[in-house]
This record gives sequence, structure tokens and C-alpha cells, in this order.
Amino acid sequence: MSERDEILVLTTGGTFDKIYFDAMSSFEVGHPVVSDLLEQAVVKKAYRVVEILRKDSLELTDTDRQTIRAAVLAAPNALIVITHGTDTMTDTGRVLADIPDKTIVLTGALSPARFAETDAMFNLGMAFATVQTSAPGVYITMNGTVFDATRVHKDRSRNAFIAD
Repeated sequence: MSERDEILVLTTGGTFDKIYFDAMSSFEVGHPVVSDLLEQAVVKKAYRVVEILRKDSLELTDTDRQTIRAAVLAAPNALIVITHGTDTMTDTGRVLADIPDKTIVLTGALSPARFAETDAMFNLGMAFATVQTSAPGVYITMNGTVFDATRVHKDRSRNAFIAD
């Protein structure tokens, strides 16, 4: 199997990888947990995980988004999943929107993957399915839905992604 057929998972941090230290919500973005989740799910599709950033998405800069874009462009892989904080996921999606010949899926979590009740595993599973079955383009998988990454926004009052 060539690298082009393998799913490349780029991690950038966000709630997906957050570690909380106390009841006052002090946190840091920890080591990526994607590999652990994929092993737990017994994923047999070839994949490779690469940590790009370890930041809350509200702290991502335009330079960080260009770093993500450069990693996507440099990868020989046609199938790319990016774990990303939900607050600015759509901004990064728009930066990636004009990349041709690759299927790129951004996903995240509304509660950390390390929590017992989290949407991280489900969202990651949806991202893996979407990246393998969708035409080239940029997508967001959240809340049980696949969105065009250029036509969606996060509604913070509903804690959900809504198509534009």
C-alpha cells in the first residue's frame, strides 16, 4: 500500500486533546490521543498520525493555519484527517479549501477524548468514514453530520455546527 492510500491524521490540539487539572477548568492541551482511540476502535485501515501543533484553536494564528496548509500540501497522502479545536475549525477549513486532489476532513470534540462521556471517538469515526467515501474537497464532521467546510459555522449558543 502506498502512502497515497494511507490516511494521514494531523493533530493540532483543541479540546480533543485537553487535560483538565481542577474544578476551576484549568487545562493544557496534552499529548495527542488519536492513536489510542484508533487502536481501541480496532481500525485496520492504514493510517499515520503526525502532531503539527498542540494548541487551543482560539490561540491559532494565521501562521499556524499556514503551517497546517503546508503540511497538507507536502503530504503525498490523498486522504487527510485533521483533529482541531472547534472554535476556529471553520477558519482553517477555508484556508484549505482550494487544495486540489485531496480529501481533507477536520473534526474535533466538544468534550475531551479523555472524558468518559465524549463525542471524540464518534467524530473521529465519522471523519475516517467521510475521508474514505467523499470526493476531493474539505469537510467538517461534527454532531453526526458531514459539512462542506466552507459552508458551516459553529453556533456557540447551541454548542453545535450549523450549515450556512
